[in-house]
Amino acid sequence: MKKILAMLAVLMMVVAFSGATFAAEEKKAAEPATEAKKAPEKVKQVTGEVTAVDAKANTVTVKGKKGDVTVEVTADTKITADKEAKTIADVMAGQKVTIKYVEKDGKNTAKSIDIKAAAKKEEKKEEKTE
Repeated sequence: MKKILAMLAVLMMVVAFSGATFAAEEKKAAEPATEAKKAPEKVKQVTGEVTAVDAKANTVTVKGKKGDVTVEVTADTKITADKEAKTIADVMAGQKVTIKYVEKDGKNTAKSIDIKAAAKKEEKKEEKTE
């Protein structure tokens, strides 16, 4: 009787450990599939003059070397000027900007917008000439 109980206990342990091994193997097999789904986002960049800002639609259009690029501004978009945080309301037509964005589902979504300080330099030049 003791031998049967001992054999039964050993058999139960073998079954329990083999089930855990199969579960671990299934997880390993599933991991590469999720990695394939998460393709790295290719960040693009455009530098140029702002031609249009639509605060209602949260878009900014920039005239770059390869033509106009319109990007959507989201809550995650970092807008800066001289390392100071800004908002879409601070972006105006005529300013020089550098925008880093990703193309997703046919839309360009801005990751960051850096407003250049060229406008301030021009103001200083005008003050000196007066």
